[in-house]
Amino acid sequence: MSTPNQQTTTTKTTLRLASGNGPITRSILLHPPRDALPSELPIISLAPLFSPSPSFQDRLQVAQQIRQAATTNGFFYITSHGIPPCVMQEAHEAAFRFFRSPVSQKEKASMHHSLYKYGWKPPRTQRLNPFESVDHRESFSWRYDPRYDPSVDDLTTIPQEVRAMIKHDADDYPWSAVPPPFKAAIIRYFQAVLQLGRVLQRAFALSLGLEETAFDEKSRWPDLGMAVNYYPPLSRGTCTSGEEEEQGDETKVSIGSHTDFQLFTILGQDEVGGLQVLSRSGQWLNAKPMAGTFVVNFGDYMQRITNDQYVSTVHRVQNYSGKERVSMAFFFGFNLNETCEVLDSCVEEGEEPKYEAVSCWEWTQRRVRMMHDVGGNER
Repeated sequence: MSTPNQQTTTTKTTLRLASGNGPITRSILLHPPRDALPSELPIISLAPLFSPSPSFQDRLQVAQQIRQAATTNGFFYITSHGIPPCVMQEAHEAAFRFFRSPVSQKEKASMHHSLYKYGWKPPRTQRLNPFESVDHRESFSWRYDPRYDPSVDDLTTIPQEVRAMIKHDADDYPWSAVPPPFKAAIIRYFQAVLQLGRVLQRAFALSLGLEETAFDEKSRWPDLGMAVNYYPPLSRGTCTSGEEEEQGDETKVSIGSHTDFQLFTILGQDEVGGLQVLSRSGQWLNAKPMAGTFVVNFGDYMQRITNDQYVSTVHRVQNYSGKERVSMAFFFGFNLNETCEVLDSCVEEGEEPKYEAVSCWEWTQRRVRMMHDVGGNER
């Protein structure tokens, strides 16, 4: 007869991964992924945040729902977010056209021509988790450029210390190297999600017991990035009978198990699916696509400044659908010249801050270095 300890070792395994807060481990149930319940990945309407005459109580109610999600699995869907479906659809269509184009076309916008690795990243050039396979994806990514921020009317008003930290390649690369329709559709999407992010950050501030505008100046010229990801379908193995395995290889990933490192992420995904979220009990949950929604999750930096009250949840993508998948991830952070520490409102009486202050610049550099190491060395 098995003892309780023996039973635990046969029903769980350990996941190792790197995070912005250092190496971490998670216990994983040896169960196949299952669809998330509404209580595990709730749907939150942002309608009161976009109402012409919203009441404070309505906005507070949204903030309270966000806090509930933030302190459980750290993921939720949002509806009534103010972004027209056509903006989302046109961006997805433009992304598919770009990634389906010949390699010779995509190579014109390759990260290898960028000082900062902006642009197209070919297959097998990224590995978010050094303990899993190389990511099976292509992507097109870049970071904040105030020239494409509608809220910035005059670039000369940006403080020199901020401008010095915002890095760009010459000649508007990589945008100068992509087809104009792709640039137009993706920038339109980027600007819409940027506006949504600024609305959300006020709700997040309210959820933390702060003034709604508490983060406004800290993210006036935010350190943010966007990645348009293309996931070809993963191939399943075959059984000894020659039939295709029902469950895919756990170590083969479209994007490896990881936590995000900024404040929060806004993800637009197509109808194919493949995003999986790790619950606190160690169960992989399918975050199935829901038409017209975005998925929002919190990152390591938010967990850090909230003294672990808000959860930066491990997630991954495994695209065993047999179809191509595109997603667009928007990562929102504070200005690079900011140095942030644990919020006073997140330190309970008798507690101490768990983290020292860290600059946003240092924080970003940690993960940029990690993302392009495909060797799989332990850190």
